[in-house]
Amino acid sequence: MTHDSFFEHDSKVLTPAAFEFVLESELKRADRYQNYLTLVTVEALREWEGMTVTADDGTLEEVAHVIRREVRDTDMLGHSDKGTLGLVLLDADFEQSTRVIERLVTRIQNYKFPTPLRIAIGAACYPTHAIVADSLKRQALSRPLVNWRGGMLPSPDQN
Repeated sequence: MTHDSFFEHDSKVLTPAAFEFVLESELKRADRYQNYLTLVTVEALREWEGMTVTADDGTLEEVAHVIRREVRDTDMLGHSDKGTLGLVLLDADFEQSTRVIERLVTRIQNYKFPTPLRIAIGAACYPTHAIVADSLKRQALSRPLVNWRGGMLPSPDQN
């Protein structure tokens, strides 16, 4: 992989393939040095014409921009699945990650998203909840710690 293929559109957000590579590598490192690693998942859904749909890439980039401002440069942020961002918190157990999630929620709540959104944030810790990447992702997605709804609602003139 070249450096350009690691990141999305000149951002610090990893592509899905790069995110998988980094997650696997960091899990191996956590195993070798017996460190914690927490995977935080951020699922974004848009509310559009009375329906809830997976957030588009532009919306995910906006959410990623908000998140990026609240985490360390060493924490890896990337696309993990359609409509989902993954955040790898290095050397962070589950308790430490909840403090990071609280900061993320505060930042998200104070951000003026241009469209109505639903955001679910979940987390799972290595080795507490799972020891392989796929299981860690499933655990993080299945244990949402936060369900947030916000963003700008359409004005009555737009209906």
